[in-house]
Order: sequence, then C-alpha cells, then structure tokens
Amino acid sequence: MPPDYLAIGHVTEDVWRDGSITPGGTAWFASLAARRIVDHVSVLTAAGENYDVEKFLPGIHVHRIPSPTTTQFENIYTPQGRIQYTRPNPVRLEPAHLTDELWHAKIMHLAPVCDEVSPAFAVEAPPEVFVGVTPQGWLRRWDEAGRVYAKPWDAAPLILARADAVVISIDDVAGDWPLLLTWAARARLFVVTLSAEGCIVFLNGRPYHVPAPQVEEVDPTGAGDIFAATLFISLQRGRDPLEAAEFANCVAAQSVTRKRLAGLPTPEDLERCSTIVARRM
Repeated sequence: MPPDYLAIGHVTEDVWRDGSITPGGTAWFASLAARRIVDHVSVLTAAGENYDVEKFLPGIHVHRIPSPTTTQFENIYTPQGRIQYTRPNPVRLEPAHLTDELWHAKIMHLAPVCDEVSPAFAVEAPPEVFVGVTPQGWLRRWDEAGRVYAKPWDAAPLILARADAVVISIDDVAGDWPLLLTWAARARLFVVTLSAEGCIVFLNGRPYHVPAPQVEEVDPTGAGDIFAATLFISLQRGRDPLEAAEFANCVAAQSVTRKRLAGLPTPEDLERCSTIVARRM
C-alpha cells in the first residue's frame, strides 16, 4: 500500500556538549508527527547499521539505504550566535532509491539536512503526488572541519516550479526578506515561519500573516517540522491554505509547551486546534 506520507532525507545523530547523542533530522521528526495524524508513514533515508530504526521510528516503514555512518550535527552556542558542525554520511538520495509503492505516496516531503536529497525527486514526482518541501538542507555547505555555512539554493527555480507547498524559517536565511520574496514569487504556496509570531503565507505572491497562539515555551525542538508535516497533510486533504496554516500554527504551538517527543501532536491537540480554527472560520 502506498504511504499517506513519505519523508525523504537523512535521519541524524545530534551530538551534545555533554557527550550525549540523540536522534534528529527533519525526516525523523516530521515523520513521527505525521504518524500521529495519518496511518501509513514511510521514510527514505540513509544511516549506519547501528541506527536503531525500530526504536527511533516506531510504527513507520523505513527504507534505509546502507551507509558507513549516520549524519551527525553538533551545535555550539556562543554570545555571537550558533556555530554548527556536521559530519554527513556520503549517500545521496536519488529517485532510483524509491520503490514503485513509494513513488505513489499521497505526500512526498523533501526534507534535506545536508544537501543530500536530489532535486530530481521534484521533477520526477507523479503529478497526483503532493510535493512538500522544507529546503533548509539545500542552504548548507561545510568546510573540511565540518563547520556549516550558508550557500545559495541553486535548484530553487526547478523545485519551486513543482512544489505544492514550501515551508522555510526566517532563521534559515538570516532574515533575508528580499531573497524570500524572490522565491515566494515563483511558488504556488510559500510559507515563512516566524517562531512565536506565526507565519507568513504567500498565495500567488501575496502575503498573509497568520498569527500563532501565545503559549509558554518549554522546548521548541521539532516545532518547525511538526508545523510542516501538519500543513502538508492538511493541504493534501483539501483544506484552505490559510486555514491549514492556522491549524498547523496551533498544533506547533502546543508542541513547544512540552519537551522533545512529548511535543508530538496528541489527539487532544488535533481536536482542540480543529475546534479553534472552525470557530474562527
């Protein structure tokens, strides 16, 4: 059976200053969030043999491409801002890695973290497949030591021409609104997330601010991935874009009030947010 939701991207190991390692990556968090909303979720990824799929991605079908290592990230926070290092695994994900079943997923979420997802997925996706994009990983390059720097999104015109929806954080481009407006003009639906301020939805190039509920933040980890997964599913189901964005804002806002995986959407979150959106519409 084709999945309701397919996330494509490297799962990661996040290395912390105390030496601990936790799972991460957009494909990881978004697929776990999607599994709380739809029944059949798959992930196309590459990871080392020691990556415990059953433990880290329970209830999700994982199509893992063998790799000598799992992509790692390390974040160092300084008074001048965050310094990020990566040790990416060498496997590039290509359309040839997809099975016939995966090609017919209802939603294909292109979720790179280290420029590892081929733009060809967007070009070759069947027309009936909803293509959602979180381009953060296409905006990263790194030096020999693994320190991460920004780079241009070279394949933006190609991907934006096919994508049904694109979600990007204002932080991913360091607040470069002229650049975002250039991309938004090329996209069918382009959403810029603004953390606690909600998001800006560009419909046919016209911006609409959709505010988020005000909550007490405990842990923002994964909130952007939860937002994207919720938005893509809502849109694929036919929800109005502004209504879908408000719903995704609400679900993501609930997530930051709890720590890490406890922030994944609960039935109560989904029901509460659906009721709130219905009342306002």
